[in-house]
Amino acid sequence: MDGQTAAHRRRRAGGHSANARRRGTGLIRQSAWRLPDNRDRPVEPLDEAGVAAIHDGAMRILEEIGVEFLNPEALALFAEAGATVSGTNVRMGREWVMEMVARAPARFTLTPRNPARQITVGGRTILFGNVSSPPNYRDLTMPAKSPGTRAQCADLLRLTQHFNCIHFAGGYPVEPVDLHPSTRHLDVLHDKLTLTDKVVHAYSLGAERVDDVLEMVKIAGGLSEEEFRATPRMYTNINSTSPLKHDAPMIDGCLRCIRRGQAVIVTPFTLAGAMAPVTMAGAVTLSIAEALAAIALFQHVAPGAPCVLGTFTSNVDMKSGAPAFGTPEYMRATQMTGQMARFYGLPLRSSGVCTANVPDGQAMWETSNSLWAAVQSGSNIVYHAAGWLEGGLIASPEKFVMDCEVVQMIQRYMEPGIVATGPEEIALEAIREVGASGHYFGIDHTRARYETAFYGPIVSDWRNFEAWQQAGGVWTAERAHGVFRQILADFEPPPMADDRREALADFVARRKREGGAPTDF
Repeated sequence: MDGQTAAHRRRRAGGHSANARRRGTGLIRQSAWRLPDNRDRPVEPLDEAGVAAIHDGAMRILEEIGVEFLNPEALALFAEAGATVSGTNVRMGREWVMEMVARAPARFTLTPRNPARQITVGGRTILFGNVSSPPNYRDLTMPAKSPGTRAQCADLLRLTQHFNCIHFAGGYPVEPVDLHPSTRHLDVLHDKLTLTDKVVHAYSLGAERVDDVLEMVKIAGGLSEEEFRATPRMYTNINSTSPLKHDAPMIDGCLRCIRRGQAVIVTPFTLAGAMAPVTMAGAVTLSIAEALAAIALFQHVAPGAPCVLGTFTSNVDMKSGAPAFGTPEYMRATQMTGQMARFYGLPLRSSGVCTANVPDGQAMWETSNSLWAAVQSGSNIVYHAAGWLEGGLIASPEKFVMDCEVVQMIQRYMEPGIVATGPEEIALEAIREVGASGHYFGIDHTRARYETAFYGPIVSDWRNFEAWQQAGGVWTAERAHGVFRQILADFEPPPMADDRREALADFVARRKREGGAPTDF
């Protein structure tokens, strides 16, 4: 990376500066756990006529063109509700869709096994999650990417737990290809529930996998079935198969979750120019239609079920057809979908994504674009906020640390104290004391606040060039690698009662004896 040899990187990565290892959880500087309050007004690129046009376009898609549902139970439920079902095609009236969508709550909570990690979805709260689902892993000690393993997945879960700016543990932070697909979910959820105490997720990839995760979350929380159903404890996220299709297992998984009181996120994966119209308005309109079709179904089945509208609308490189992320079009599509989510009264999910292959400048400007688009759009849940590379094909621990720097900066930016205007903040007496000839370094007003006055970095190096060079000239990704290794060295799993840990292990062992989930192998 950056023209340096692998050996050179390894030699210098051990020179991680001690000034990055300060107060906070463990030795690495970080901010306290909190749920950020996004106080800024959202960016709204659409005028009133634009919102109405996208809404009308989405409703016309549902009324005139329809959405394919490949799930037989969903087709029966739509027919029961009075929709027009022709084979797998479902067309539905806008009045019914809007009546159903209005049932969904604008705000709800998710309570993991540690109630202190409860999160609120909706309103002005913005939540950040770890990278999910890349098939490959790469860190700076490796010459190339390689298929993920359980050990690498567990290390990324340790990062997920360590960083207070990461609020939930999404899907597998890297796919552990060394585990058999029939039992992979059992091992990873066991690791996730023991290495983290944050809200977790179930992949809707077959009835057995969803049911197993529901039970494991219940066991880890020491919950009765009644307690589990009483309030959302976990969630699933599904993608439509754009254009205009929902597959069987993902709809089945959502139905299983909502019938047991759990949350669902519906995120169409619409790439303008390939899986959606080349215009961003057309792509957003298509994604809204796909999402609302499923959310309307879920509200018909379980009125008031917690549902989130997801956006994953970006564009392709028209020269190669490859997906592109963190683009201006991606940013605008996220902002536009945020307007539509508020129009429908639904919480919004977006993502922190990039197309870059290594944790370099491109990776960070694309990810920063994505993350700030999430802020500007009024997103409530930000998927893939830390660790994503190569359009979701690589999970990187260095990128995870670097992204957490950006996420933590965003959270600091949202703190109301920065823009407070009380007498102590206006600081007239301090200004009077210094006058026109002094400085503020040593006065009481500064000394009382210097430790917390400004953001303190995780991995950024603020020294001048000479001091940086004298300390070894360590580049950002190398510093991030050192932070990653330090976190692993210091990591202690969150506590779990022995009886719950044993019950969880017993459940995993039993389900493995039973064969786990069926596969095509």
